[in-house]
Amino acid sequence: MHPPALATWILLLAGLLPAQGGKVLVFPLDGSHWVNMKVLIEELHARGHNITVIRPSVNWYIKAESPFYTSVTLETNAGLDQEVFGSFVKRTLDLRRQGGSVWSRVALEIDLVKQFYYINKDLVEAMGKTFENEELMKEFREAEYDVVLSDPAGGGGALIARKLGLPLVFNVRWTIQGEGHQCIAPSPLSYVPIAGSELTDKMTFCERLKNVFMYLFTRLQVAYVTDSTYMSFVHRYFGPDVHYMELFQDADIWLMRNDFTFEFPRPTMPNVVYMGGFQCKPSKPLAQDLADFVQSSGEHGVVVMSLGTLVGHLPDDAAEEIAGAFAQLPQKVIWRHTGKRPAALGNNTLLVDWLPQNDLLGHPKTKVFVAHGGTNGVQEAIYHGVPILGLPLMFDQSDNLSRMKAKGGAKVVDIAYLNRDNFLEALRAVLEDPSYRENMQRLSRLHKDQPMKPLDQAMFWIEYVMRHKGAPHLRTQSFRMSWIQYHSVDVIATLLAALLLTLLLCLSSGMFLWRKVFCRRKVKRD
Repeated sequence: MHPPALATWILLLAGLLPAQGGKVLVFPLDGSHWVNMKVLIEELHARGHNITVIRPSVNWYIKAESPFYTSVTLETNAGLDQEVFGSFVKRTLDLRRQGGSVWSRVALEIDLVKQFYYINKDLVEAMGKTFENEELMKEFREAEYDVVLSDPAGGGGALIARKLGLPLVFNVRWTIQGEGHQCIAPSPLSYVPIAGSELTDKMTFCERLKNVFMYLFTRLQVAYVTDSTYMSFVHRYFGPDVHYMELFQDADIWLMRNDFTFEFPRPTMPNVVYMGGFQCKPSKPLAQDLADFVQSSGEHGVVVMSLGTLVGHLPDDAAEEIAGAFAQLPQKVIWRHTGKRPAALGNNTLLVDWLPQNDLLGHPKTKVFVAHGGTNGVQEAIYHGVPILGLPLMFDQSDNLSRMKAKGGAKVVDIAYLNRDNFLEALRAVLEDPSYRENMQRLSRLHKDQPMKPLDQAMFWIEYVMRHKGAPHLRTQSFRMSWIQYHSVDVIATLLAALLLTLLLCLSSGMFLWRKVFCRRKVKRD
């Protein structure tokens, strides 16, 4: 056998041998966050790692039984209860539909902040009970985990990692203090838009002023929701000199669920790894009935509509307006809608309780994706190069869609002013103007043109942390500095003081010499 062929066989046989698996403790967040965390868990399991998931007793999607992981259930209300969260979503939609008044916007923010406050409060109480449960903590320690994988939009993962002394990897876009970069990387307000501002990296003076006000407003939110909740807990269990954000900023790797086809260019850090679109994959063939419906669209193609994990349907009147607009299209429509069947529904529209979103977006007949603007859906649209008609409902969705609009791949309709006519007008604009599809396909090519697939990149860095027992050489120490040290205020003050002292000495010396010379001449003349 030739040496190259022999080497190939050796590699193939090596690939069949069982991998040296590690132990991963996962502290996830429910809802759409769990959808993408589950992708990482399944891939880690496929690579031979042993996974344990900590889940709340009250939850929506995180099941106790799974072929991919074992679970530890904490008795807490910190999870997402489908009924309770459903009522919150309804309130949010009602407030958003009241229009763009200042009061409706303030009421929306207040309701959102209160919801986050209670979720984090319940989570911290659950962590206190966990830390006091000596038998459970003993089990965690004896399991000898290699790493904690967590979503920092909840604080539990960072707390348990510090308590067990384990390396920490984040699956992150949001933290308990807001957007992930804001916690660890320089974020100049002059060109880094604050989450929720719906601004770009090219701001006018008024927009920069708005960005500063948005930053101050987010600091007030953090003070209410996070500081008041985590500060005393961390002081109790980790010491009075420890700030709770140190536990987050000490994470070894930040796996960011975005990239710069979606995000605007901004400063970053060595331990930030971009895995935007890691859940995306080539489309698979559709089920026969769905494939027949798509093929029946002919040259006109298909419009796909889904509002994500948390919203199965819109209020009846809004659904009627959308159904009436869809009925006027020559395209076929596949709409995930779990509510009442709209009376205005046309023969071209198929209602489904669930749809294979990735496979439909990857189908060549799909022309437009009508979406709420969640990160997962936007990333899948980028991957497959499908333009978006955005209908933002809550959370970061308006911000996500504003980015896609700025990049020329989306048009946005405000649900507060939604009617049959403006929805149809926006839909036809995206269908008929080729620039939307061209821009999304350009973003798709940029996204795919990288040396390693995002999911493989994520796996590499998780296993890297496991192999090396952490990655402290990639972590910045800037967060250990005070505000004065970080901005070199003490250095600037010292240099200014030295300059002032030098000027005073020069001035005093000059005056002394002038007086001495002047007085001597005056005495001689006298």
